[in-house]
Amino acid sequence: MLRTLLPLALVGAVASTAASLRTEPALAPSSPVEPAPTALHCQVPCGIYGDRLRIDLLMEDAATIRKGMQQITALEAEGPANQLVRWVMNKDTHSQSIQDQVAAYWLAQRIKTPAADADAAAQAAYLDKLAHLHRLTVHAMKCKQTTDTAHVDALEKDVLAFSQLYFTKEDAKHILEHHSGHDH
Repeated sequence: MLRTLLPLALVGAVASTAASLRTEPALAPSSPVEPAPTALHCQVPCGIYGDRLRIDLLMEDAATIRKGMQQITALEAEGPANQLVRWVMNKDTHSQSIQDQVAAYWLAQRIKTPAADADAAAQAAYLDKLAHLHRLTVHAMKCKQTTDTAHVDALEKDVLAFSQLYFTKEDAKHILEHHSGHDH
């Protein structure tokens, strides 16, 4: 019963919190239902997440996927089946982590749709970021399907290319320096 009550209590707390965050007065009961405008952009507006850390995590997931692919290839011929299965599961978990982060962090919270009156450059920059994030998701999917490290190469390349679009020049330079020269 507690499992049923806790989600209901959370829904009530969220509804109460959401009502207090409205920037306009509540609608009259006879009015059509409209979403309440807010200034928040995060699912949990805590201010503790760092965009540069997310890039590091994407690159760490990619390195783990690469290692998994190498171990799977080595174990296919001679290794115990248990270790092989564990590496496949590990590789797939990190691939899914990339897909989850792209969807839940970057697309849902960080990449903003340009205003309706935004200029063509802002629209193009937005579409370019979306295209890079879509490629990351597809590369991660392909990493699940195979042990071809070319997909990891493409994934790492697109993570760094996305960082060049998203961050300031100074931060993007730091990210490139930090991730260049890593052994594969």
